[in-house]
Amino acid sequence: MNSVAADPKKSIRFRARSFVAFALVPEAPLDEWLRSLDGWVENSPGFFAGRPVVLDLNVLKPEPGEVADLVSQLTERGIRIYAIENKAVDAMGPDLPPLLIGAREAVIEEAPVEPASPPEPEEPLPSTTLIVEAPIRSGQSIFHPDGDVIVLGSAGSGSEIMAGGSIHVYGALRGRAFAGAWGNRKARIFCRKNEAELLAVDGWYRTAEDMESSSRGMPIQAFLDEGGVVVAALT
Repeated sequence: MNSVAADPKKSIRFRARSFVAFALVPEAPLDEWLRSLDGWVENSPGFFAGRPVVLDLNVLKPEPGEVADLVSQLTERGIRIYAIENKAVDAMGPDLPPLLIGAREAVIEEAPVEPASPPEPEEPLPSTTLIVEAPIRSGQSIFHPDGDVIVLGSAGSGSEIMAGGSIHVYGALRGRAFAGAWGNRKARIFCRKNEAELLAVDGWYRTAEDMESSSRGMPIQAFLDEGGVVVAALT
C-alpha cells in the first residue's frame, strides 16, 4: 500500500501597515478650487508624485456622474487618487478608486458621577519631541506625528518636515514645513532664516511667492489666525 503524504496547507500572510495619506477636500466653486490646486502644483512640482492621496467628497457632495470627471482632472495634474471618502454613497463604480471604509467616529458617553477622591501622583509622560541633530539634506523627509520637531541645523531645498506639533529650525529653512499636519491649529513654525518653499499649519499653507519679501532670509514664526497662515517676524 502506498501512503500519500498530506500536502501542507499554504496560508496567505497579511500584515497591517499604516501610511501617511494626504486628503484633498475640493470645495465649490470647483473651478476656483482647481485653480488654487494648480498654483500649489506649480509652486511645488512633484509634490504628489508617489504619495497616497484620498479624495474627500463630503464637503463638495458632487453628483455621481461628476466624480469620474474630477478624478480625471486630478490625474491630468499628476495626482493619483488611491481612495475616495464619501459618506453619502455606498459604491462609486468599478472604474473609480474604491471607497474608503473602516473610519470610525469617536462616541463620548456620560459616565455616572462618583464622589471625588484625592488624585494619585502621575508619572511624567515621555517626551514626544523629535530632535534632529544633523542638517536635513535636500530631498530628505522627516515625519513625526506625535509631537514637535526640533532641527538643530538647517533644512535643505526640497526637504520636508511634517510634525503633529510645532517645528523649530535653528538654521535656515529652505524646504517645506508642515506643522500640526495631523490636526493641530495651535502648532507653529519657527526658523532663524526663512527661505522656505512652503509653510503649512493644520492644512493651511503659504508658498514662497505668497510671503512678504521682508520675511525672506529673516527669523520668522508662522501660525494660524482666522483661517490663514500668518508669517511674522521673530524678535
